[in-house]
Amino acid sequence: MRKMLGVTALDQGSGEGAHRAFRTSVVISGIRCLITYLVIPVVVPLLALGGWVAAPIGIALCIFAVVNGVVSLKRFWRSDHPKRWMYTMFMAVVFVILAVALVADFSRLGAS
Repeated sequence: MRKMLGVTALDQGSGEGAHRAFRTSVVISGIRCLITYLVIPVVVPLLALGGWVAAPIGIALCIFAVVNGVVSLKRFWRSDHPKRWMYTMFMAVVFVILAVALVADFSRLGAS
């Protein structure tokens, strides 16, 4: 797994950075969900802007969440965190959910 993530050396001090990156990734995913499923369905119809506004926002937030997820995965593995495999499985589920959200957002733009 370390080889796949490009982690070449262990750094026991990067555990706090791993937790910070994890929190950032989860917060961004939560913000994306709030915007996608609460703000956009309520505000966008009021403004009559439709999917061409919602989709790019969702795509940008998904990409940002994926990047933060990968960064936090690398930090968990670099720090040799004892829960790194459990976190890796959790992030795999998050990445699948984000991939589904990305497909939905791209289909809203008509890029199926």
